[in-house]
Amino acid sequence: MMNNSLKYSLLAIAAITCGHGAWAQEILGKSPDGKVSAAIFVDEANSLRYRVDFKNSTVVEPSALGITVEGIKLGEGVALGSPETSVIDEKYETRGNHRQARNHYTQLIFPVTHKETGREYTLELRLYDDGAAYRYIVPGEGKQHVDGESSSWTIMKDSKVWYFERLAPGWKLKSYAGEWMSTDIGKLDSATPASVGPIQGVPLVMELPEKLGYALITKAALYNYSGMRLKAVGDRTVVANFTEGDKGFDVEGDIVTPWRATLLADDLNELVNSDFINNLNPAPDPKLFADTSYIKPGRGVWSWETLGLGTPETQRDFIDLAAELEYEYSLVDDGWKEWDSPWETIKELATHARTKNVGVWVWVHSKDIRDPANDWQQMKTYFDRTVEAGVVGIKTDFMDGETKELIDFEIAALRLAAERKLMINFHGCHASTGEERTYPNEMTREGIRGMELNKLKEGPLPAAHNAALPFTRFAVGHADYTPILYTNPGPTTWAHQLATLVTYVSPLQIVAEHPETMMEHPILKNALSVMKDVPTLWDETLVLPGSSIGGLSVFARRSGDTWFVGVLNGAGKRRYQLDLAFLPDGEYEATLVEDDLSAEPVDVAKVGVNTKAKLRQWTTTIPFKVSNRKVNRTQSVDVELATGGGFVARIVKQ
Repeated sequence: MMNNSLKYSLLAIAAITCGHGAWAQEILGKSPDGKVSAAIFVDEANSLRYRVDFKNSTVVEPSALGITVEGIKLGEGVALGSPETSVIDEKYETRGNHRQARNHYTQLIFPVTHKETGREYTLELRLYDDGAAYRYIVPGEGKQHVDGESSSWTIMKDSKVWYFERLAPGWKLKSYAGEWMSTDIGKLDSATPASVGPIQGVPLVMELPEKLGYALITKAALYNYSGMRLKAVGDRTVVANFTEGDKGFDVEGDIVTPWRATLLADDLNELVNSDFINNLNPAPDPKLFADTSYIKPGRGVWSWETLGLGTPETQRDFIDLAAELEYEYSLVDDGWKEWDSPWETIKELATHARTKNVGVWVWVHSKDIRDPANDWQQMKTYFDRTVEAGVVGIKTDFMDGETKELIDFEIAALRLAAERKLMINFHGCHASTGEERTYPNEMTREGIRGMELNKLKEGPLPAAHNAALPFTRFAVGHADYTPILYTNPGPTTWAHQLATLVTYVSPLQIVAEHPETMMEHPILKNALSVMKDVPTLWDETLVLPGSSIGGLSVFARRSGDTWFVGVLNGAGKRRYQLDLAFLPDGEYEATLVEDDLSAEPVDVAKVGVNTKAKLRQWTTTIPFKVSNRKVNRTQSVDVELATGGGFVARIVKQ
């Protein structure tokens, strides 16, 4: 708890004009440096509302708050008490864009009373220098029924909003694998076809007007609750929405909702480097994660995208190829349980893999481990069997939604896997809400329109989608995009494909391309040493000037003394001047992988092995060229990018 002088520097109480001229009390809190502030107040109808300001501009205009429990709308007809205020400042180890996070915020805890029933609950507000978040805590015993929330955001006018869309009816909010596109915030309610409807998955990312910066709306710390989507209702407003609809869902004991979070950033570099979402999640349980030695980020090979599963011999070959690439893992996907003696075969593969310093992951359909009876005994038995077989991680698939039951399944999987020292990769799931901080054995999750779309009827992925991902889906956490597919690149170049490995973050990075293709093709093998050197975790990340959502993604990332630059071009042919001023003093050896615009296009059907490719009209692509040069921070590199092109540089300190 802070002293009173500090408290009132971060908290103000004022009279404000509401709606039709009535007066109400506004309680204003500020982030530690004052850049972000939020007002909580009760309007003329005695309804709970809030607004959020960023750099003295109102980004979230007065918007409704509230949760409905047992049919009672706890945001209406309320009395708001004075908050208890404190400031927290701590650091912790994180992973992905950098190594250490700072969790620094002002917290305001408001007592709220529903006047008619006398029901009391708490509204918690946290204000960071890069965001504002709130949640409701409703005490109770036994089952409490949540009917829904009136939580909403009314976004400042002239904001450009990025959202994902999938036109396959029914699948958008099951797979969360939509293509990223944009519209004016005032048109979001009518931007999607009627067959899909106005309900959007999170995050939503806003480019704010007048170069104010960026805002991102999402949820954080999704535990013991249903996942929130957002319904666009017009007037620049989105409202919390849930899969269960009018049926609602039950919560045992106290209701602690996930955080309703608004990330705010001056620029794309701040957006990408924000720890806001992870900060809103609890630290790991020190007992459950007393031993974290089994949690090992790394790279993996995967036969599924180019060959399918194949035979046990196919998977043995891929384990050997992983070892040859000096990759840490090999993933055995769907279908292995149809083999003769599947568990014995998996054990043999895992035993062989250990002799090669390779770990084996296996795929499981979530329905085979989803029964919650007897504290998830079905899942426990399955996980015990994988441990006995020598498996290091589980890829579980086809949750296809985020109902309360499915969220309970995910958290049970993380908990029970941690008890058995197993890692987890979720597919067919929602995007990250920061749970990887609380459960660091979650190595990645899907919830993204990734590389497998190139072979599906809806595909392939446009270059603009790829160039949007670092600032949209990846802004809330790691994702299993499965980068690099030289044999089915769609409307992108080979350099673009390689650059996804640098620009996309996943502690477990599963590469889609067949290893032999990358190692043996006369052009592709020239970039093999660069590909093999790209780590999955970074010490430092910089988004470089010229970057724009969907247009151009330019990242410089550091691991030790080595820097990598990745560029994704989402638009037409262009030149980019790469300023190397981000480098520390000294001399460096740079290996450059560039679009070779003077070369003949490559017939990708004649490259390597990909029996599952669906090339359509994209039968050729522009290859890359590889060169080396000495560089230092006073220099720049003139990069010529093809349409849908890319660029990668490995810059090693001499």
